[in-house]
Amino acid sequence: MRYDERAIAPFREELTRIGFKELNTVDAVDAEIGNKQGTNLLVINSVCGCAAGKARPGIALALQKSEVKPDRLTTVFAGGDVEATARVRELLGNIPPSSPSIAVFKNGEVVHFVPRFQIENRDASQIAQHLQEVFKEFCGEAEIVK
Repeated sequence: MRYDERAIAPFREELTRIGFKELNTVDAVDAEIGNKQGTNLLVINSVCGCAAGKARPGIALALQKSEVKPDRLTTVFAGGDVEATARVRELLGNIPPSSPSIAVFKNGEVVHFVPRFQIENRDASQIAQHLQEVFKEFCGEAEIVK
């Protein structure tokens, strides 16, 4: 089911205004994720309450507070970018579909995934703290030197 674009536009904007690039097509997903060097924080955005009250605010807080950040910030909208979301889910491999969810890709490979159930059971500050630790582990200088 595809949502009315007018209804989801404000939810999209919550991420684009803080620097996320929307991936609206399969080609855009492949260009940004497939075999691309560096790190990419990809958010599968959603209309649900846990996306609004927990995921998006937690992601914004993590990016605001973290000294270490992913190289790229990208997003697809489940129910809006249907084909692009399906392609992301293919790239996630055996990870079951989940929205909202958060993935970190490094050099085109999934290195960390936060499914919906881990978002629902945390508040925005807990999500932010978790993501800051993930950024340190996968996006920091120490990881590059290894």
